[in-house]
Amino acid sequence: MRIALMIARYILGLVFFVFGLNGFFHFIPFGDMPDAATAYMGALMATGYFFPVLKGTEVVCGALLLAGRFVPLALVVLAPIVVQILLFHIFLEPGGTMVSVVWAGLEIFLAWGYRDAFAGVLAPNASPSV
Repeated sequence: MRIALMIARYILGLVFFVFGLNGFFHFIPFGDMPDAATAYMGALMATGYFFPVLKGTEVVCGALLLAGRFVPLALVVLAPIVVQILLFHIFLEPGGTMVSVVWAGLEIFLAWGYRDAFAGVLAPNASPSV
């Protein structure tokens, strides 16, 4: 199980690190997307801040996964990004749905593997420590 978790961590880390860097350096070209997906991406780019924040977050979290440092934190930060990627492909660009399902599966598998680290976060009646 440890080897499978390590492989999943490296794959997911590499995916986010590379695609995060691609947001800054544009070394992997975007393919043609349906009109709704293009409009959505254009609106996010037009804000001027969203993509640099998103891609910077992806680079940092991908690097954390690759380094094996703060893995539970990286998984928590990446979770809404993975959900958004999955929903984007389901509703706006179905051609990438299977890849996004694999990424979501890796995220879930890693979260399950690190489930002990989330015990306090998932406590229904947590109280402050002061």
